[in-house]
Amino acid sequence: MKITILGNVYEYPEGTKLENIAKDFEHRYNGIIVAAKVDNELRDLNYTVLKDSTVEFVDTTIEEGTRIYRRSLTFVFIKAVKELLPGATVTIEHSLGKGLYCEIHGYSLNNKIVSMIKKRMEEIIEKDLKIERKMLPKEEAIKLFEKEGLTEKVKLFKDTDKDKVPVYYCDGTVDFFYSPCVPSTGYLKVFDIRFYFPGIILIAPDVYNPRSLPAFVDVPKLASIFKEAEDWASILNISYVSSLNDMIKQGRGRDLILVSEAFHEKKISKIADYIASNKMIKVVLIAGPSSSGKTSFIHRLSVQLRVNGLKPFPISLDNYFVPRELTPKDEFGNYDFESIDALDLPLFNEHLIKLIQGEEVEIPIFNFKTGEREPEGRKVKLDKNQIILMEGIHGLNEKLTLQIPKDNKYKIYVSAITQLNLDEHNRISTTQTRLIRRMVRDSQFRSSDAAETINMWPMVRKGEEKWIFPYQEQADVMFNSFLPYELPVLKKYAEPLLKKVSQDNPAYSIAKEILEFLSYFLPLEDELAIPPNSIIREFIGGSCLDV
Repeated sequence: MKITILGNVYEYPEGTKLENIAKDFEHRYNGIIVAAKVDNELRDLNYTVLKDSTVEFVDTTIEEGTRIYRRSLTFVFIKAVKELLPGATVTIEHSLGKGLYCEIHGYSLNNKIVSMIKKRMEEIIEKDLKIERKMLPKEEAIKLFEKEGLTEKVKLFKDTDKDKVPVYYCDGTVDFFYSPCVPSTGYLKVFDIRFYFPGIILIAPDVYNPRSLPAFVDVPKLASIFKEAEDWASILNISYVSSLNDMIKQGRGRDLILVSEAFHEKKISKIADYIASNKMIKVVLIAGPSSSGKTSFIHRLSVQLRVNGLKPFPISLDNYFVPRELTPKDEFGNYDFESIDALDLPLFNEHLIKLIQGEEVEIPIFNFKTGEREPEGRKVKLDKNQIILMEGIHGLNEKLTLQIPKDNKYKIYVSAITQLNLDEHNRISTTQTRLIRRMVRDSQFRSSDAAETINMWPMVRKGEEKWIFPYQEQADVMFNSFLPYELPVLKKYAEPLLKKVSQDNPAYSIAKEILEFLSYFLPLEDELAIPPNSIIREFIGGSCLDV
């Protein structure tokens, strides 16, 4: 049979495994090959090719590949814990500091136990044990996981209308993952684990370090927000999707919406109260990754500041771009408008200082067509109760406001920190939640289909990794914009968009993965209960704010 790979046609016997074909091409990939797309359908490497096909290998230089690697590594981690610590239960919680934060329940962890787990994982990986996927009838899978004591998986399966579910086996250990794993443990040689009280950080290659490990970066402020989100989920009793589905089935969706929105409003009002009480703060800077709901947050914060007697004065960084010919270029020779050096930082800081001191300044007006400033700008002077409010990707970067004393500025990081997981071992990533938000918003308001949003997402992520995430710990406060009820609401908007992605589109495999993920949520029909100033309105429509 004829297999097309990297634009060339090769002959292989009918029924050849993808794993065997991959061995012939692994030297041509910068990352570790972990799966493949056969005629654009994502397959694990155990898949046998039976007809002429186009094959595109998936490696750890792309996020699809790193997700598969991390997922497989968690399976080995779970297996090691199960063998070493009888009766312990593992929960895969969330990403943290270039790794995955996990907890082991039933034991008090210390460095000695963590070292034992790492050694056992190394032994499992050295044995190169097979990881096999089987599609089990739902009822059979339910009985299997009831026996294993994995109750969240059982409840999750009971809510789905699927006839069969994917179950993975590795030398006596079984688990459920809704997306592929590597074919054997020997693929996972590059990893590390470290004690991070009260749990463990599991570290694997990422797209920037596809064959090595990224340096662990401690992020205590972000960790505290995840802990707050976890505590909040426990209060609502919705740490897992099955509990969320139960609330929807019981007709309690409206209550969940009201309580979630009240929690947001309380957090925003606390931030505004603090700013108002600190008379030294003259500049508020807000930053966060794409689709975090920053625009809605800024409007709601502005309202709360006005309640406190302050008048927010917005300044757009767009007007401080340097002339086009002075704009830095990226590695491809294109103008890099996201670079902080694309801004006239001396002029920007000079204007901020003067405004803080009560002086008048002439804010430039940048003409994006000519790439130059207009001859005349806009003269402004702050009133006594006005406070400067700015949003932009560089808001947390100290370089942006280097000349402004720290006491005079207040930095806010906004992101959708997801406190909800599918089950004990399938986490819901913040990145995936934001992608679903953006897909819905782009369709509603920007005439972009799901494929366009998915295909441009890697470039969005690249910018976030460079200009936002390295500075998140410099924030004075973090606001979690995730709403516990939002995925059941977004589901009805996202599913039709995802189903339109054709199999010949590069976005197809990711669209299919998100569809699989959303299939485990029951839809929430209480949309009328969502207030018009809700952050989720920024994405689904009906907002009373100028978003």
